[in-house]
Amino acid sequence: MSEKQAKTALTPATHTTPPAKFSHGVRKGALLQVAGQVGFGPAEPGQAPAPVGPGLREQTLQTFANVESVLREGGASWEDVVMIRVYLTDTAHFAEFNAVYDEYFADLTEVPAARTTVYVGLPAGLLVEADALAVLG
Repeated sequence: MSEKQAKTALTPATHTTPPAKFSHGVRKGALLQVAGQVGFGPAEPGQAPAPVGPGLREQTLQTFANVESVLREGGASWEDVVMIRVYLTDTAHFAEFNAVYDEYFADLTEVPAARTTVYVGLPAGLLVEADALAVLG
């Protein structure tokens, strides 16, 4: 019988404490799940998180930077990601988002992750959210 693997919460220094009882990321064995990340800039002591800008491009790049910081905290990179889920607030943003996405991931050396895109409501000012599932080893 094998031993139970520990589940580890991941919170990079750039992130604030989550607003409810969840982790920014969780690693258990070879699996690393990043919770939904949005385009908030790095955490500033004593200040509430805020979107980096009104534009989809800026928020998408910050969202990906936030996902990547959780991946790195857990010992992973984009090369380890097998699934990305993207949440957009406006169907009209799909083409622009895809252009930013393709540019951002242009240098991947592994097969690109699978991806699902859905349309949702997000808190005021936020345009995009993304989560990721990575497999290490």
